[in-house]
Amino acid sequence: MNGKVLEHQYVFHLSDFQTWSQKSHAKDWILFPENLGTHLSIDETSLSQGELYTVLTNKAAKGKKGALVAMIKGTDSERVIDVLRKLPEGKRKKVKEVTLDMAASMERIVRRSFPKALLVTDRFHVQQLVHEAVQEMRIAHRWEAIEQENKEMELSKECGKPFISNRLENGDTEKQLLARSRYLLFKGEDSWTPSQAHRAEILFHRYPDLEKAYKLSRSLARIYQTSKIKGVAFTKLALWYNEVEQAGFKSFNTVSRTIQNHYETILNFFENRSTNASAESFNAKIKAFRTQFRGVSNIEFFLFRLSNIYG
Repeated sequence: MNGKVLEHQYVFHLSDFQTWSQKSHAKDWILFPENLGTHLSIDETSLSQGELYTVLTNKAAKGKKGALVAMIKGTDSERVIDVLRKLPEGKRKKVKEVTLDMAASMERIVRRSFPKALLVTDRFHVQQLVHEAVQEMRIAHRWEAIEQENKEMELSKECGKPFISNRLENGDTEKQLLARSRYLLFKGEDSWTPSQAHRAEILFHRYPDLEKAYKLSRSLARIYQTSKIKGVAFTKLALWYNEVEQAGFKSFNTVSRTIQNHYETILNFFENRSTNASAESFNAKIKAFRTQFRGVSNIEFFLFRLSNIYG
């Protein structure tokens, strides 16, 4: 049978899509009040052509049937709040905790939709910001190295001599050292391979500011890994914040402001050590499902299939 004919028959005759109770508004939102639990995650995902949807999931379902609570088109806070208020107020007030990223719109959605919930900023988003600040410094040094090499090449041409790049003790040129150090700066020292450890030694000797920035990123990771009590974490984060300010790195300015603006919700992590990993995992499942469909041409039917699996 022709594949397109089979698909048409399935959509319009074999499945329950035509009689689906949420079909009339599925393109804009779908809700599953029965899946509302006490511990939730909220995030955004893209279905097709960059079209964003806000996704609310129940952690207790562990990414299986009953995980999907709501899927709402767009990330506009007022619009999402209006849809979430269709959920029973009594159930919304029983929500104890919601994990989220650092978007102001997400925080507004949660505060107004689940008034009694504890907001927890996902630790991995905080750490990602710090990693990006370190990488920004590495990239800035790399551009300087590229520019310096260009000048040396031009000078060699003017002098009529062949250009020979300066090789470091591990065989890298300056710009190669900075390019190849990308991944080791994400990892702890105990996870480095021997070649990465050697590269890091050369890198930090030549760029002490990168070593200091790397150590700041690792000390934040250790706070998250070792702190079990909120009060202790508060003290350690305050000391770490002071170190960041004293370092005076331009790339860390955003990190400083972010921690300042989200201090309360960042510290809430140490109450139950909850993360937004379940939401990220659910998004990965949506993307995998989307790949099986080879894109999303019929959003309503895609959401119908999604609701049958996770709704």
